Amino acid sequence: MYTEKFDFYSPVNLKSYNLDQTMRYQLNVLGNLDFFTRRHSENVANLACRICEYLHINQRFTIYCTICGYLHDIGKLFIPYEILSKPGKLTDEEYEIMKKHTTLGYEMCMKDLKLRPYAAGALYHHEALNGSGYPNGLKKKDIPMEAQIIRVADEYDAIVTKRQYKTHVNISETLKDLIKDTKPDPKFLALDQLTENEKSGKINKKVLRTLFKVVIDDILYEISSVVGYFDYLKEQIKRLELIEQYREKMEKANKEKTKNYYLEGMKLLLASDESIENYQTVLAEYRQALVTRQKRIDDLYNEIKIIKKLKV
Repeated sequence: MYTEKFDFYSPVNLKSYNLDQTMRYQLNVLGNLDFFTRRHSENVANLACRICEYLHINQRFTIYCTICGYLHDIGKLFIPYEILSKPGKLTDEEYEIMKKHTTLGYEMCMKDLKLRPYAAGALYHHEALNGSGYPNGLKKKDIPMEAQIIRVADEYDAIVTKRQYKTHVNISETLKDLIKDTKPDPKFLALDQLTENEKSGKINKKVLRTLFKVVIDDILYEISSVVGYFDYLKEQIKRLELIEQYREKMEKANKEKTKNYYLEGMKLLLASDESIENYQTVLAEYRQALVTRQKRIDDLYNEIKIIKKLKV
C-alpha cells in the first residue's frame, strides 16, 4: 500500500556541491553526538547551505558555511547528558554549563587540523548583533557572516523541534517569533540616546528574509508530497467506487450466474488487505483522508501567502 512520505526539510539541497567527499571526516565526527543533536546539526547545515544559495554567495563560501553548520554544536560532546537532554527549563547554573559548548567546540576544532578551518561556526553561532549573545558579546560586523547565517538557521530549527512540527501548517507563527529577534531590545527603547548596536536586534534581517524563501520552498515540497498521495487516494476511491457499482448491480441481478459475474469482478478489484466485508469501510476512510489532505494543501498555500506578507 502506498504511504505518504514527507521529510520536514526538502531533500534537494547539498548534492550539487558533492559534499559527500568534502565532509566525510566532519560527518564521522558528528557520529559521536547524540541523535537529536546530530539531526539538528544536519538540519542547520541544510538550511545554511540553502540560505547561502539564495544570497548568491559563491560556492566556496557556501561549502564552508555548510560544514560550519554541521559542526556548530560539536562542543555539546562535552556537555553532561543530563543537561543536554533535560526536557524542562535549565537552571541558571545548568545554562552556564550549556553555554560552554561554544568555547568547547572551538577548542576541539582548533586542536584538529581538519576541523580548524570551521572553528568560527562553533564559537560564534550564539553571538547577537546587539551584543547580547555569548561567549564574547560581539556586535554586528565583529560577528562572522557564517555565524550570522548559522544563528538564524539554528534558532529556526530549534523552534521547529521544540514545537514538534510535522507539517508547515502554522509555520508562519515561528517566523513571526524570529522577526521579534530582529527588533531592538525593548529595555533600550526608552533611552534618549541609542548606540548603533542598541538599535539592532539579535539576528540578521537579510538572512531571516532569505530564510523565508527557503521555508516557502519547503512548503512547496510538502505540497508536492501531499499532492502525490492525494492523487493516489483519488485512484483508490475510483477503484472502490467501481466495486460499489458492481455490488449494486449484483444485488439487483436475478440470475445467479450474473450475480457471480459481478462478485468475481469485485474480487478482482480488491487490494490485498481488502475484502468484500471491509471495502466500504476502507472507501469511507479514503474519502475522509482525501478531505483531510485537501484541507492541508489549502492551508499550506495559505501559509505561503502569509509568509510573503511578513515584514522584517
